[in-house]
Amino acid sequence: MMLQLERRPEASTTLRWLSPLLALALTVATGFLLFLGMGKDPIQALTFFFITPISDLTGLAELGLKTAPLLLCAAGLTVCFRARIWNIGAEGHFLIGAVAASAVAVSVGDAGGFLVLPAVLLAGIAGGMAWASIAAFLKTHLNCNEILTTIMLNYIALNLLLYAVHGPLKDPYGFGFPQSVMFADAALLPALINGTRLHIGLAFGLLAAVAVWVLFARSFIGYQLNVVGEDHRAAAFAGFSARRLTWFALLVGGATAGLAGAAEVTGPIGQLVPQVSPGYGYTAIIVVFLGRMHALGIIAASALLALTFIGGEMLQIAMNMPKAVTAMFQGMLLFYLLTCDAFIHYRIRFRRPLPAGLSQPAVPAGQEL
Repeated sequence: MMLQLERRPEASTTLRWLSPLLALALTVATGFLLFLGMGKDPIQALTFFFITPISDLTGLAELGLKTAPLLLCAAGLTVCFRARIWNIGAEGHFLIGAVAASAVAVSVGDAGGFLVLPAVLLAGIAGGMAWASIAAFLKTHLNCNEILTTIMLNYIALNLLLYAVHGPLKDPYGFGFPQSVMFADAALLPALINGTRLHIGLAFGLLAAVAVWVLFARSFIGYQLNVVGEDHRAAAFAGFSARRLTWFALLVGGATAGLAGAAEVTGPIGQLVPQVSPGYGYTAIIVVFLGRMHALGIIAASALLALTFIGGEMLQIAMNMPKAVTAMFQGMLLFYLLTCDAFIHYRIRFRRPLPAGLSQPAVPAGQEL
């Protein structure tokens, strides 16, 4: 018997929604075997990774804290990916948003007033949009591939962040550490739950997810983005401007990721540091595909991927495991998701090999595919 992939007449709707669950189950099973191979108790390790971090209110608050930036970045990327604009630059938008917000927060010093926090957040949004506009210009005017440009801009953004914390934004009384001064209370986000680090950035993320749903379900521009994503030629025939929609999608992605960066420095950190992001922008790409580019899906996927960050930290503390465990689980999840997604359009067929000397029958004339 031979295994052969055969294209389905129609994409499987059932597998489209089962694929993320299958990918998660395969990831957990593979993690079990890997822990076993490393000489660790796999049941204990998986418990520390998935259950212990959210076993109390503090843990749930930390989950919400990690979910917020992932959800904001994923909401913007969903707009891009629906239009088949492959923006890989959410990490760069996030970092520039954090730098821009920090610049405003540092410049106002100890000034008070209710306008300080909105000004800081708007600076983060503007920074993310400005960074995204570079990729938009290169794509619409010079026909540059957005995958390459956004990836390269991520590394430039990281170096600008390092320049900022070692240069103009460095705390002069920080004993030489690369960090900014602590922000004034007026520039900090209020907490959602007293006694925890969870702040209203989570509300921003949930609102962004709802806004994305409304955009694609109830607005004409959302319909245009879907058409452009499905067929560029049909969109052009209908008179939809691909250039305008490209700018719109990338600027939305930059705005939400920039807001995520601003919320991170004005929330749990309270200052600008080189480690402001553990890779939220890159992880948000997994969130979008795992969540099927749907509002409820990306909310659930953001929480799951946020749990991998907390679970990885828990394994480092409780079982002395390397930090790479987080990236390992995220990578396996993406690998299995892409593998399972292949079966949405293809199915496995078992075929008997033909006897030696025989070949497939010829296709009659006029019936070629």
